[in-house]
Amino acid sequence: MTFHSMWAQLLPIGRSSASGGYRRFAWTGADLDCRAWFREQAETRGLTYETDRNGNQWAWLGDPARGDAVVTGSHLDSVPDGGAFDGPLGVVSAFAALDELRGRAAELSRPLGVVNFGDEEGARFGLACVGSRLTAGQLTVEDAHRLTDGDGTTLPRAMEAAGHDPDAIGPDPERLARIGAFVELHVEQGRALDLSGHRVGIASAIWPHGRWRFDFRGEANHAGTTRLTDRRDPMLPYAETVLAARREAERAGAVATFGKISVEPNGVNAIPSLVRGWLDSRAADQPGLDAVVAGVEKAAGEHAAAHGVELAVTRESFTPVVEFDHALRDELARILGRDQDPRLTVPVLGTGAGHDAGILSASIPTAMLFVRNPTGVSHSPAESATEDDCVAGVLALADALEGLART
Repeated sequence: MTFHSMWAQLLPIGRSSASGGYRRFAWTGADLDCRAWFREQAETRGLTYETDRNGNQWAWLGDPARGDAVVTGSHLDSVPDGGAFDGPLGVVSAFAALDELRGRAAELSRPLGVVNFGDEEGARFGLACVGSRLTAGQLTVEDAHRLTDGDGTTLPRAMEAAGHDPDAIGPDPERLARIGAFVELHVEQGRALDLSGHRVGIASAIWPHGRWRFDFRGEANHAGTTRLTDRRDPMLPYAETVLAARREAERAGAVATFGKISVEPNGVNAIPSLVRGWLDSRAADQPGLDAVVAGVEKAAGEHAAAHGVELAVTRESFTPVVEFDHALRDELARILGRDQDPRLTVPVLGTGAGHDAGILSASIPTAMLFVRNPTGVSHSPAESATEDDCVAGVLALADALEGLART
């Protein structure tokens, strides 16, 4: 089965006819259809298929118990109305690269694995990379059981409804000990490759990033009868905090985004009693990120006090800077550079987006390949990559896997 035919099979799953974006949320019907597609791809190729204790899916060529396996893959879930490429490109390319290696009759001395990590985007339960975090022991069982979606459904209940045993979840060091290298291919979430004219790049590091919840508590009242001077309107300091986040990010050369908001009582003719906003911030280094968040918190506090509003700030998630394994990164540059100067043939670039490879980097050697995104747009239906660039990514991944699995 070719890359194009696999892509065509996966493309309709979970796609909104209204927005053209994808709604493949963890443990929902669309996600289960994607998981069924993964299993079918594994079994069609005669690979050994398994689902681990945390719901991640694996397909193996060779016996993983031998250890020192080379694994590739990504995820199949999406953000709300996300694009087609973020995650699925890495999974489809993994199977296509395996087909390419078989077509070459490549002689491999290490087992090869393809993985689909569950709930990478965190769109349903609010925490990214749940499957890989659980596997790596970076999310406790207790905290995982407390994760709840917008409808009040807990993660254990959602997993159980989808046929998975939630009592089995937890760290999986034995599985990780079998993996000698993990290489994740991903569409670039930016325009660095487009600007440089390269089809494929190698990741150097993932910026430190996190999510903070800002709760502004005021007083609900009538929108038509309450004098402006008598109001304790939490929407005003929230709005000023959004602008402050932009200023702080510009000052630090970072990024900061309030992309989600919850309002109570959420009535057109009612002054809110509570405005809850979520800040996502990322920077090239830890001091830069700390400066942005501290600046936003300071501004939020000042604006809340000026309007008689209470403020509470909660850090919901945080991932420190991830430097991908230098030896593995350099080996990929050598393989893909084909003994030429890798700085000229395969650019190395950082990213502000989090990935399963970043989570696993604390446990095993990891690396990432990026495929050019001509618009730079991601987490949107406008996310794109040309067919030629996707094929170039498959061939680069196949070369990388062959080079690593021969050693």
